[in-house]
Amino acid sequence: MSRAAILDCTLRDGGYINEWQFGDKQIYGIISRLVASGVDIIECGFLRDEAYEKGRSVFSCVSQIKPYIAPKKEGVQYVAMIALGDIAPEKLLPYDGGSIDGIRLTFHKHEWESAKKAATQLMEKGYRVFVQPVGTTSYSDAELLQLIEEINLLQPFAFYLVDTLGILYRNELLRLFYLIDHNLAPQIKVGLHSHNNLQLSFSNAQELLRMNSRRDIILDASVYGMGRGVGNLSTELIAEYINVNIGQKYSIMPLLSIADQYLMSIYSEQRWGYDLPYFLSAAEKCHPNYASYLLKKETLNMEDISKILSLLPAGERDLYHSELIEEHYLTFQSCQIDDRGAVSSLAERLRGKNVLVLAPGAALHTHWRQVQEYIGREKPLVIAVNFIPEEPVPDILFISNRKRLDFLKGQICALPCVAATSNLMDELPKSVYFVNYASYLGEGRAADNAGAMLIRLLRKAGAAKVALAGFDGFDADPYSN
Repeated sequence: MSRAAILDCTLRDGGYINEWQFGDKQIYGIISRLVASGVDIIECGFLRDEAYEKGRSVFSCVSQIKPYIAPKKEGVQYVAMIALGDIAPEKLLPYDGGSIDGIRLTFHKHEWESAKKAATQLMEKGYRVFVQPVGTTSYSDAELLQLIEEINLLQPFAFYLVDTLGILYRNELLRLFYLIDHNLAPQIKVGLHSHNNLQLSFSNAQELLRMNSRRDIILDASVYGMGRGVGNLSTELIAEYINVNIGQKYSIMPLLSIADQYLMSIYSEQRWGYDLPYFLSAAEKCHPNYASYLLKKETLNMEDISKILSLLPAGERDLYHSELIEEHYLTFQSCQIDDRGAVSSLAERLRGKNVLVLAPGAALHTHWRQVQEYIGREKPLVIAVNFIPEEPVPDILFISNRKRLDFLKGQICALPCVAATSNLMDELPKSVYFVNYASYLGEGRAADNAGAMLIRLLRKAGAAKVALAGFDGFDADPYSN
């Protein structure tokens, strides 16, 4: 069984709730009670290159932390976090034993070279360095192994598995841990920092504690789970679990006292904990700030939020981009229409007819004889999706994609009927049957796949029987084969 240590991050991660405005006496009281509880590592706040404000757990130099931790308790480690770029390592005083003992360095994947340099500088100043790659779950196995290889050369105090998006289920957690544990130098501790989007932080912490590993494990937690959005692993829960299942180590009452005296008043004004938009952000594997942004708009229901999140580009989901989510929100809102009239008109055209949907896949050509035989036999209503075949002339063209529309604009006027999604209203004449874009989106990366959107529309319009041809699978360039 792994040897476990609890790192409490209430004053740092919990500070997202109240802008780190805990108050002078409150910071001292929280740290004093964490010491009394026996918590192994206490995170005192952020280090940033900005004007220091007393009573706020954001510091511009390590000497500002000294009054809150004096006298230092033997056996307790005191740390602070630097988000790479917030403060230059050369601005920090060398470790002197009177202030913090360690620094948690957090960075994004593309920042590793700069982070490695910063970690080296901090270690040379005498600090224990905790290396924490944001969104570790976004690393491929090859990328993670390459990072571990360089971590072994660096020899920091600890290396972290950071579940930024709160998406880790048991099997994936264990797979990642075994990968790290097997390849990381044995003296380097492994930490877990998890967010509670799927309510898995407590169960995942238990899984690591049950691991058959000699590795020292650090579990990040905050009192009462205090943290942005859904919050974090609760310090009091994991401390009690260790007491009952591993060995008596922690005193629980000081932790409950922190919640009662310092945190409940904050909680009453700004709650944290399980929240549907944050669940959706985890389900869509995107940064929780995207969900937070949409929630604050107060114009969207859960279905709308889910659809917008599902449309975020896969490569942009791990990091938060305010301009990106604003663009998707405005596009979504501008496309909202009442399409009952259009759906009713399409239903009239469909009544009593079989439907044949043609997509531009290669199978439409390789199996064209069978398609012709079907058309001759069934006399279906033919609908083409995002392209116009040479034959037969489709009874209806369905189009949902602006890029495809650019190819087809000159040919559309000759068609008997066009149906389009509302995101194209500014590009097409009013005679087109416009249907509400958001109503026919699916889930996941192919949420806006045109063929799937059309099938949903046909179902809503009451189509009794639908045959498909040319559906060879989604491709960014359907004309490529």
